[in-house]
Amino acid sequence: MGNSGGEHAAGRVVVVGSANVDVVVDVPRHPRGGETILGGELRRSPGGKGANQAVAAARAGGADTVLVGALGRDDGAELLLRSLAGAGVRTDGVPRVGAPTGTALITVSTDGENAIVVAPGANDRVTVDDGARELIASADVVLAQLEIPVETVVAAAGARRPGVPFVLNAAPSRDLPDAVWRAVDVLVVNEHEAADLAGRGGENPAEEPSELARVLLSRVPAVVVTLGGEGSLVARRGRLDVRVPGIEVVAVDTTGAGDTFCGVLAAELARGVDLAEAARVAGVAGALAVTRPGAQEAAPHRAEVLATLRRHRG
Repeated sequence: MGNSGGEHAAGRVVVVGSANVDVVVDVPRHPRGGETILGGELRRSPGGKGANQAVAAARAGGADTVLVGALGRDDGAELLLRSLAGAGVRTDGVPRVGAPTGTALITVSTDGENAIVVAPGANDRVTVDDGARELIASADVVLAQLEIPVETVVAAAGARRPGVPFVLNAAPSRDLPDAVWRAVDVLVVNEHEAADLAGRGGENPAEEPSELARVLLSRVPAVVVTLGGEGSLVARRGRLDVRVPGIEVVAVDTTGAGDTFCGVLAAELARGVDLAEAARVAGVAGALAVTRPGAQEAAPHRAEVLATLRRHRG
């Protein structure tokens, strides 16, 4: 499809995933092992792959969005709930549990690149109970990541209606059981994650994304490999690969870019948009996200995404 947005009614995206408080410090460079360096001012902001993607689907993708996750009974949870509500994300699938809200420790270097360590906390208690199953069954697209238990990912895929796409952002990278591979309709990975899942991690860092995608297509019907500023590659069984170019921006903070991409991709798919066109819109949203600091607060609004898309189409 060549258009998106106004010609397509917004569908419902249900995101099953993590919610974290991001504790961020700017650094001149990332420290080496055993090294201490001085950083800038400490910032706390709402994050977590699941929550980030839900905010992006709602704000930048314009979708009716529901998050299924878990939060602690602490002030971090309140921070996240305010952010989600502000973006219009439904949180009735996010119970408060007896564990601290997840926390991500993030350093951001002067070129905008980040390094992240996550303490999962409540995210380890995300489950698909009866209420979550009912929410997932209402979805037009189900989106999940790997900051929650793998068995929850499997349960989420099993709770969707027949024919509803299950999109997995396989991050952070880990070994996947057969039950997950069988459930995935669209796999979204960056180049490092693609190499890991293809069994090529560390063997040939110069291997082409299309070659990695061919390997992954033996397990799933469709793969989207994100390529940072270079855009993305869309590969599907029985079809020619589509290379989606990136747009040139000045990177300030890449923390939420991949999550923004995934959320908007799911929102476009929920509208019935073709996967390659969905990746084009998602790429623009992700590029805009890197031009501002933070994760959820960096997600652009849909009007800005569509205006930028029109400019770059000429």
